Amino acid sequence: MEKILVLDFGGQYNQLIARRVRDHRVFAEILPYTTPLETIRANKYKGIIFTGGPNSVFDMASPHYSKDILSLGIPVLGICYGCQLIAWMAGGTVKTAPVSEYGKIELTVKQPSPLFENIPEKSVVWMSHTDYIAAAPEGYEVVATTPDCPCAAMQNEKKGIYAVQFHPEVTHSEYGNQLLYNFLYAVCGCKGDWVMDSFIEDTVAKLRRQIGDKNVILGLSGGVDSSVAAALLSRAVGKQLTCVFLDQGLMRKDEGDFVENTFTTLFDMNFIRVNCGEQFLTALKGVTDPEEKRHIIGTEFFNAFWNEIRKQNDKGYFAQGTIYPDCIESGKGDADTIKTHHNRVKMPDDVEFLGIIEPLADLFKDEVRRVGERLGIPKELVWRQPFPGPGLGVRIIGEITAEKIKTLQEADAILRDEMAKNGYERNLAQFFCVLPGVKTVGVMGDHRTYEQLIAIRAVTTDDFMTADWARIPYDILAKVSNRITNECPNVNRVVYDITSKPPGTVEWE
Repeated sequence: MEKILVLDFGGQYNQLIARRVRDHRVFAEILPYTTPLETIRANKYKGIIFTGGPNSVFDMASPHYSKDILSLGIPVLGICYGCQLIAWMAGGTVKTAPVSEYGKIELTVKQPSPLFENIPEKSVVWMSHTDYIAAAPEGYEVVATTPDCPCAAMQNEKKGIYAVQFHPEVTHSEYGNQLLYNFLYAVCGCKGDWVMDSFIEDTVAKLRRQIGDKNVILGLSGGVDSSVAAALLSRAVGKQLTCVFLDQGLMRKDEGDFVENTFTTLFDMNFIRVNCGEQFLTALKGVTDPEEKRHIIGTEFFNAFWNEIRKQNDKGYFAQGTIYPDCIESGKGDADTIKTHHNRVKMPDDVEFLGIIEPLADLFKDEVRRVGERLGIPKELVWRQPFPGPGLGVRIIGEITAEKIKTLQEADAILRDEMAKNGYERNLAQFFCVLPGVKTVGVMGDHRTYEQLIAIRAVTTDDFMTADWARIPYDILAKVSNRITNECPNVNRVVYDITSKPPGTVEWE
């Protein structure tokens, strides 16, 4: 299988670059800039992409790499910091820019280039830099400029090395997708053999060989990743699979029943449901600090989950719904900072398995969803919106109580019901209700009320790195508000959050 290496120099868009490459049916993997040159050479990549990053190349404390990588004979594309790094390694000059560029900028292509085939002479690109290439290295020619950037793109066509100061991977760059396509096919000579159709067949065969006649235990959260992992394992080994589903009482309305019904009806496996909502409520009593709540929920989940696993474990395999972004993040920084509710879970010292199985570890979320559809998992699960690990615990501001959970579940169910009925959910990346813990004065009938406020949050986004508040039509919001205040006995007011990310985040806590 042909592969592209995305060499990470700390850029915020590293995963997005890999996803864009895979959209063109070429497999991409991300490795840190500390990866040895020998490893890169041995993997026989068709091309290498240097990511952006927040640093300055002339600061020797910044991420750097041996200039020998430019002599491997493998095509290279540098993006933003990666562009400046190529110039620096090849003997060019990088300086602090007199004028920084941020946002949409008009690019002018000055010279013919394989990288800019089928791209107009002028187009809009997305810039984000404070340094610039003051002088291109010897043997490199400037291909494109902007009004404030004399070297917005450069190339050494003979060596197959290209560099762009802008970000082609973001949707704000008009022809960024075409530029990446050109690099993959015109420069690297890729054929596009990364297809999802064969993934299920190949993975099932691999799982059967690996597992043999042993048993497998999977922690099933009911989310997209663990659900697709469960379906794959079920197809591979059937009753050798035991799924442990922990219902901590912080899920959405009727969600636990839906997960149990789905997996006991559609798939051949052993399904164990552990109901431990009371345990979590007891541990959370009186706690209001959001970080402390997260810690308690993570700790209680860890303890309850592994107590059940100890009962089931016969020293077979342990499976996780780990996906590619989890693998990337788990490899960064201090391992202690990884949350206990993360897909790649921490294991107690006294629990032993033959090994860990992660059937989705090479896939991004959108690829996991496509696999789920082909496996027959219901749409409601496959296209489930992102849901925080602590569940509704971080959508209830302040202390968590049984009454608050029920109020939020009912309000959230009404919102989801209305969005599904009118079809507007297709326009939204994520939408949900929040219980801020604020009481307001209201009037219902002839009586004054002092009840809870519900906030609605809905966003549109391509990648969740940035997000905009959704412009839901007023008549839809009015219907939702009317139903919530009429059907939720403890609520007398509904507000709509119109904050984008940044400055806000998608979740409230």
